[in-house]
Amino acid sequence: MSKIATRASFGKTLLELGRQHENIVCMDADLSKSTQSQHFAKEFPNRFFEMGIQEANMIGAAAGLSFAGKIPFICSFGAFLTGRFDQIRMSIAYSGANVKLVGTHCGVGIGEDGHSQMGLEDIALMRSIPGMTILQPATDQETREMMEWAIAHQGPVYFRLTRQGLRQFEMPNFKTPGVFHKLREGEDVAFLANGGLLEAAFEAANELSEKGTMNAAVYNASSSKPMNDEFMRSLCARYQLLYVFEDHTIMGGTGTAVAEWMSQYAPHHMKVIRYGVKDVFGESGTPSDLYDKHGFTQKAIVANLL
Repeated sequence: MSKIATRASFGKTLLELGRQHENIVCMDADLSKSTQSQHFAKEFPNRFFEMGIQEANMIGAAAGLSFAGKIPFICSFGAFLTGRFDQIRMSIAYSGANVKLVGTHCGVGIGEDGHSQMGLEDIALMRSIPGMTILQPATDQETREMMEWAIAHQGPVYFRLTRQGLRQFEMPNFKTPGVFHKLREGEDVAFLANGGLLEAAFEAANELSEKGTMNAAVYNASSSKPMNDEFMRSLCARYQLLYVFEDHTIMGGTGTAVAEWMSQYAPHHMKVIRYGVKDVFGESGTPSDLYDKHGFTQKAIVANLL
């Protein structure tokens, strides 16, 4: 099966959902070809607003539209959108605006565009905002299901989407944020992975099992906030060790969210090992070279755990 970027899934699904819900509007910051909101813009020009390179104004306008009964999807690169933290914090979150934020081109996986356009701190920023839900779909199907959930949900949602194509895993329907779907059975440890690292973690688990090193379960960690207490307790009941893999800084990301929950609520000692971009800035390079450098490949994961 071919790989699909979740930004492409978003663009296709937004158009389809726009046909079903007349109150959906879309705003973009001069990046509609990259974010894939261009499809919505073409069919619904009167419900699409090209805001230019001014994410801060886009955020404020989206909040206003939400209070007029619309459901705005606002789009830009994750680095640019979450970089307008103060506007998101005050205009959307504090005011309770029903705005869906769409950040594309997240992680070092975007490649040659370099650090200025890599969303590497976006989860950390959005996690700190009260009432913000953070979703990172892994497949075309999950993107659709998460967007349908977000439309029904009253409140701000941040979507973290990829530029690169992702392997299309089969998994149950998405229903609840914070519940990670299991992609591989395992008894020794659990791998929690998302975005561009999900495939590498999955294949590394298979190889480590074949080598007799460890038998790791693999979960699609597709939401970073909120954590689901019931699901987290189920992890505590089965495993003593968790590995979290993400194309995001290890500071404040999904791994931090899991570690924070475990440190406070786990009924016994749970060790959480975080894999992500270390305390460094990103840089320009091919996606494959950058994944090699940061240890985000199947080969690197296996070598590190052997």
